[in-house]
Formats: sequence, structure tokens, C-alpha cells
Amino acid sequence: MKMKNKKADQITSKLAHKETLKTKRRAEPLLERAEAKKLVKPTILIVCEGENTEPSYFRQFKLSSATIKPVGEGYNTISLVKRAIQLSKEKSYDEVWCVFDADPKPDNAKQAKNFNDAVALAESKGFGVAYSNQAFEYWFIIHFDDHQGGGMNRNDYSFKINQLLKPFGLTYDAEGNKIITAEIFEVLDGIDEKTNKERKRLAISRAKRNYDLLDHTNLAKEESSTTVFRLVEELLKYV
Repeated sequence: MKMKNKKADQITSKLAHKETLKTKRRAEPLLERAEAKKLVKPTILIVCEGENTEPSYFRQFKLSSATIKPVGEGYNTISLVKRAIQLSKEKSYDEVWCVFDADPKPDNAKQAKNFNDAVALAESKGFGVAYSNQAFEYWFIIHFDDHQGGGMNRNDYSFKINQLLKPFGLTYDAEGNKIITAEIFEVLDGIDEKTNKERKRLAISRAKRNYDLLDHTNLAKEESSTTVFRLVEELLKYV
């Protein structure tokens, strides 16, 4: 008889506990599911001097967490930076980069001043600067050739590039459309057979080394050098 009473008491206790839990749940406020935040990709504006070469190169970058907008309208040095300022006011961008050359070769005081002033103006606006002295194509050359800096005339660039591309059956049309095709970009982005390293990483390290050899008192006179490595490093953060 006592066992029956004990069992009945246990059942009653369980039922009472369940009712208490139900009452407590009804009294608790409903928690709304937090809305998933929509991730907005940063937008990077790249204002290029060249109308074809630079934009066609940067468009090949496949970024997963950023959007790039390369534009090339034929401006150079100071006029290019002023154009970048104008574009940055028309629409909000997370980053703005100016890509231009010491072109034509700044072999006189006025040309040198224009180039140096363009770098200073861009930096004063918080823009990134990816300049090349003498021309953007130098950046492509050091993907393959460990050039140690020093003078290399821009007139020799296209011949040198096509020598380097010949083993891959490719040609850079320096006198025509000046487009970096998907096939050329794939080679630039590939693995160097001698070092087993990514060519773009080799280009970055070579460009940095050459840049660090210079004193930067007169950028217009610092051949051969390029800071395109800074922009490429930035883009690689978003791959």
C-alpha cells in the first residue's frame, strides 16, 4: 500500500513540475530571431592613366570580399589625381587608388615636378598611389625577370615582355590594343618553374627590394621602380 502511495506521489510531483515549467515558459518574453546582417563588400576605385592596359589587368582580379572599379580615361599625373578627386566626390568609395607613370619620361624640371606633385597630392587626399617609373609594363617584366632596378628605357619594355611571353605562346600587343588578356593574366598569376613560387609574389618582393634601394628624394628620377606592388598586395587581401 505504501509503495502505491509513493508511486502516486511521484507521478503527482512530475505533473506539478511540468505545469510549473509551462507557466514559466508562457511568462518569458519571446525572443525574436536576430536578422542576419547583410555584409557589404568594400568598393575600391582604381583610376588609371592608361585606357586599356591597366584597367584590363585589374579587371582580371577575382575578389571574393571586395568590388573593384578600374577606370582609364587617358589622364596623367596631376590631371589624373584631380580626376580621381572628382570621381571620389561623385560616389562614395572605401578606397581610391591612382595608377600612373612617369610618362613621358620626366627628363626636365617641369615634368619631374608634375610627377612628384601628383604623388604628393594623391597622398594628401588619402589615396593609394601605384606609380611606375618609367611605365606600368615594368610591373609585368619583374614577374619573370629579376631586374635589379636602374635605367631601363620604356621603349624596350614591349620587346622584353614579348620575349618573356614567347615560351607560353602569347604576345602583348604594345602597339595596338594594349590589352592584358585572360591568357596573359593567367601566366602572370601562375607559378614560376625555377623557384616554384607565384609570379605575382616574386614581382611584389622584387618591386619592394628595388624601391627600398632608393632614397625617394626625387621620385621622378627613380628608375626603374614601381609601387604597383602596394595596390596588388591590397587587392590580394580580398581574394
